[in-house]
Amino acid sequence: MIGETKIVVIGCGAAGGTAAQLARKTNRKAKITIFEKGKYSQYSKCGLPYVISGQIKEFNDLVEFSKNWFEKERIDIFLETTVDKINIKNRKITTKKKDKKTETEYDKLIIATGAEPFIPPIENIWKNNKLIEGVNILRTIDDGKRISSEIEKGKYATIIGAGLIGLEIAEALYKKGMRITIIEALPGILENTLDNDMSEPIHKELQDKINIYTNHITTKVEQKQGKIKQIVIKNTITNKERKIDTDILVIATGTKPNISLAKNIGCKIGKTNGIIVNERTETSVNNVYAVGDCTEYKDFVTAKATSIGLGSIAVRQGIAAGINAAGNEYVLPKGLLNTRTSKFFGFEVAAVGPLRNACEKIPVIYGKFTGSSLLSYFPGGEPISIKIGVNKETGEIVSAQAVGSNAAQRINVCACAILNSANVEAVRKLETAYAPSIAPTLDVLTIACDVAFLKYSRNKR
Repeated sequence: MIGETKIVVIGCGAAGGTAAQLARKTNRKAKITIFEKGKYSQYSKCGLPYVISGQIKEFNDLVEFSKNWFEKERIDIFLETTVDKINIKNRKITTKKKDKKTETEYDKLIIATGAEPFIPPIENIWKNNKLIEGVNILRTIDDGKRISSEIEKGKYATIIGAGLIGLEIAEALYKKGMRITIIEALPGILENTLDNDMSEPIHKELQDKINIYTNHITTKVEQKQGKIKQIVIKNTITNKERKIDTDILVIATGTKPNISLAKNIGCKIGKTNGIIVNERTETSVNNVYAVGDCTEYKDFVTAKATSIGLGSIAVRQGIAAGINAAGNEYVLPKGLLNTRTSKFFGFEVAAVGPLRNACEKIPVIYGKFTGSSLLSYFPGGEPISIKIGVNKETGEIVSAQAVGSNAAQRINVCACAILNSANVEAVRKLETAYAPSIAPTLDVLTIACDVAFLKYSRNKR
């Protein structure tokens, strides 16, 4: 459908902004319009902790594509504008900015409404439908500015949630000189990123710098003159309570998809409460696509429904939606690899594929090895641990986890292996680059695959 197609994008986050850009690259004649409820165009939410820590100078530095940039590309963009209604019969949307309502026609609609922070039921955190002073979430630039402004007002910071984002925020506040406490309801940290045997060493070392309470929930906030002073936490095993001094509380307990517009027009909603999309990012409603954190797709290995929460996946979906809406063809892989990484307190972590507890219907064996980034005789080598998951019946690599030097790049190799259904025997024979000052003769990754292959071959006898 190359021509003057009317493409409307709701949301200008990583997914929506990318969709608009690729639609323009695909179809130079299309009329493309973005409606964004916030006051900023496309920016990196993932960079927020690093502005708070001071590693990035200004919050505005996170804006990757400005309003002017979109306009130069002949993409109309309306900020601080909400979408009230979608009429799929007439292919029109109703938008509102302040008190002014406008109708806009579309041929193709891309929903990129993102997600909202999940805030657990904690007593006394709300006043007049707003979080009290000192209680924060970190989802937008304005959230980041608010946290930054509060750092100078106290010395005790508490983060609820020990996932990747929670630990990144903890490090940011630690670098600003605050005393850090993390509260986690689950038994360990990084429970959605690494298996316990990989995360436990990190947990132990972190406790030298910060306080971590696992198997604890936050039940109540105590305040003074409308500002947080303490929190009450409870051990979920013993029910014992304790109070923790807190000047800044940051809630990092995940998100929930923003699906109200999609639900109202009949888009199918999945098990994770996200909008179900196919490999072209099409929803169940004709001419309507959905991308980013508001969507659900299936896992590449387990085929289970999986919510979208990574910027890399959101951007890839945006590429697909933009190209397809503009009249060309782009098909995503049959499922998500969920390739993930982060670095905090000196630990680089990365993983791809499902965790052990998500593989109950797939027979998986694991190979694990801890080595060095350099040969033993060469100074400066750093430890690296890798764990490889292999399908016990087929020998295909299905998952990998790494902690240490260049963990992300090693996991990228594993992501390629999983996507192409590579057998562990092939990967263990991978010829990796070697030089004494750069890399060992045999990379830790291939040795971990050797361990996994030995277990696999013994099982096949």
